[in-house]
Amino acid sequence: MRQVVNINQNWFFCKTEEIPTLLPESWELLNLPHTWNAVDGQDGGGDYFRGHGIYAKKLLMSELPEAELRYLEIRGANSGADVYWNGEKIAHHEGGYSTWRVLLPKVQKENLLIIDVDNSANDRIYPQFADFTFYGGLYRDVNVIGVSASHFALEELGTPGIKVTPDVATKSVEIHVFPENVQFGQNIRYTIKDGEGCVVEENVASAESTVTTIPLESIHLWHGRKDPYLYTISAELLEGEKVLDNVEARIGFRSFEVDPERGFILNGKEYPLRGVSRHQDRWGIGNALLPKHHREDMDLICELGANTIRLAHYQHDQYFYDLCDEKGMIIWAEIPYISKHLVNGVENTVSQMKELIIQNYNHPSIVCWGLSNEITMVGNADEATLENHRILNDLCHEMDKTRFTTMACFTAAPITDPYVQIPDTVSYNHYFGWYGGDTCMNGPWFDKFHEAHPRTPIGCSEYGCEALNWHTSDPAQGDYTEEYQAYYHEELIKQLFSRKYIWATHVWNMFDFGCDGRNEGGENGQNHKGLVTFDRSYKKDSFYAYKAWLSDEPFVHICGKRYVDRVEKVTKVTVYSNQPEVELFAGGVSLGKKSSPEHFFYYEVPNAGVTKLEAVAGQCKDYSELHKVEVFNEEYRFKEQGAILNWFEITAPKGYLSINDTLGDVMSTFRGKIYVVQFLLSIVKGIKKDSTGKDKSGNAGAFAGMLKNKNIWQMAAGFTIIRIANMVGLAGVKVEKETLLNLNKKLNSIMYCKK
Repeated sequence: MRQVVNINQNWFFCKTEEIPTLLPESWELLNLPHTWNAVDGQDGGGDYFRGHGIYAKKLLMSELPEAELRYLEIRGANSGADVYWNGEKIAHHEGGYSTWRVLLPKVQKENLLIIDVDNSANDRIYPQFADFTFYGGLYRDVNVIGVSASHFALEELGTPGIKVTPDVATKSVEIHVFPENVQFGQNIRYTIKDGEGCVVEENVASAESTVTTIPLESIHLWHGRKDPYLYTISAELLEGEKVLDNVEARIGFRSFEVDPERGFILNGKEYPLRGVSRHQDRWGIGNALLPKHHREDMDLICELGANTIRLAHYQHDQYFYDLCDEKGMIIWAEIPYISKHLVNGVENTVSQMKELIIQNYNHPSIVCWGLSNEITMVGNADEATLENHRILNDLCHEMDKTRFTTMACFTAAPITDPYVQIPDTVSYNHYFGWYGGDTCMNGPWFDKFHEAHPRTPIGCSEYGCEALNWHTSDPAQGDYTEEYQAYYHEELIKQLFSRKYIWATHVWNMFDFGCDGRNEGGENGQNHKGLVTFDRSYKKDSFYAYKAWLSDEPFVHICGKRYVDRVEKVTKVTVYSNQPEVELFAGGVSLGKKSSPEHFFYYEVPNAGVTKLEAVAGQCKDYSELHKVEVFNEEYRFKEQGAILNWFEITAPKGYLSINDTLGDVMSTFRGKIYVVQFLLSIVKGIKKDSTGKDKSGNAGAFAGMLKNKNIWQMAAGFTIIRIANMVGLAGVKVEKETLLNLNKKLNSIMYCKK
């Protein structure tokens, strides 16, 4: 029988490139999972350590499985890694998010295992240019697997050794296994158990025949959140009655399709996909998550009422895919082919896609493979980019004939771009109402696409805006307040959920996440578009806007609980509920019962002294309070921490331009255009290089490419110059205060009267 021994405990670690020949007991002693960027990858500045981290461990033969063969299993090493066993290099792997294994040779009584992990910038391993931190480390489990000489495959692209294809139409399962070193007379016993653990079918076949089809008398469908029913398929390699090796997979019988008019269809019934995207990191932990963290994430997503998750932008932990199967989530799984096509990265996109499909084929929750994300950020797709997408699209269909392909397009990508037509379906990342434009532009854009491409299923793969603990009674785009985020999502819910043809919507993002290059919102190093905070301790008001639409669990929620002190005599209070009627009491006095088909209830509340609020919806109640103040509480106002410039340092003479003006306004003047172009070109020159002076990550080229993209300029026209300066940390550069002050001084010389 197969044996799995976890070896997460007692590793010696050091940031170094020197491979030790003896156990380095002076190094830091730690347990896995581990990342070396848990702190510096989340504190802003874009300066987190990217390089080599070496893990060393002594392994005694007595601690390993008693077996003829032993394989080392690494479930996540970001982003490249080399394995040394007793001084011999035995493996190299590129790709930080998948499982991989290597046979351990010549196991001795005492052994030295070294894993050299490297998240350095390079030009061949994805991702290299993206809006999240590329945490380095051994951040998932490391195991040793013991098997007999005859066993199911382990090394080939991290295979689980079994591939199961359930067929609803024929009520059967096709089981494909991958035994190695099969001997004459060996057999494979297949067992199918239902959701209650009862054996429903059993079959024995020769081990030389690796594909078998087993019919079932009846099947119980896996039907998403409503009924995520799972069967268990096991395969045992037998020699006589002795079990030499065993593998298993959980499967679900389901059929699905995407219709360009009716949206997603599950088991013949329309099943609108409304959900979220998820990154795999946390505050102070990075990506080194434990099972309890994954469970908490899933519980929060289920509480929201979502029925789909886009697992961005890479392969996630197998444990989380298992949770998705169990909870009935519909999953979009993708590789980190993101933001910028790397000329030397084609092979890596292929290997990462192969690993993604092979390792996750059996999960019923997964319905599509994502080819790329915002790959045309630096400009329209060239022929090399198009060819890479064709290769990946064909590869997906060759390896998996049961699922469709998709991708997430950058908002500025023209709908006429040939690359948009490559996958079976397509989605767009749109931030109208946050990154320029207005919230009202989102729905009409999709109508325009649907009219132009009526046979292409279209979805919304990202939309969102940032919110921290800032508050206002007059929310506006770009203010980072919880109130604007709530307004934004109210508008997007109404526009996107009412369009039946949109096959899936995925909020960006379920949780705030680490992006060390970000310098905005007052808390650097994070993207704050989450419906829940980075540490999972607080659900923002927008969380409850979705719960009101998607969850069947009765509830009522008063918005603005963190916005207590208010200056106005009458203030707006919003209540969310999935119940048909809400009544709000202020100081014990009813302000009336209201109904709303949109689940959003708005009240004008008298504000004097201390006002206790109580919202009642059926049997549900929620409470809050207001305090009347004469002067606005400055703790609610957005302030940059570690800002390049403070607001009082920016001179803005009346009638003249400044960096507080928008890019569009500045560029509408001749001299303003010259000054801004000079400023942006200086940013390209200032992007960080390595010790040899080379830009191995390609960030300088990517940023320069973005400047050539006219669609980027149109999208950014509504950004102020100071906001753009805060955001360019994503390109690996920090704008100096003197540079901005110099630009501001130049702009102050330009007379400008807004129309």
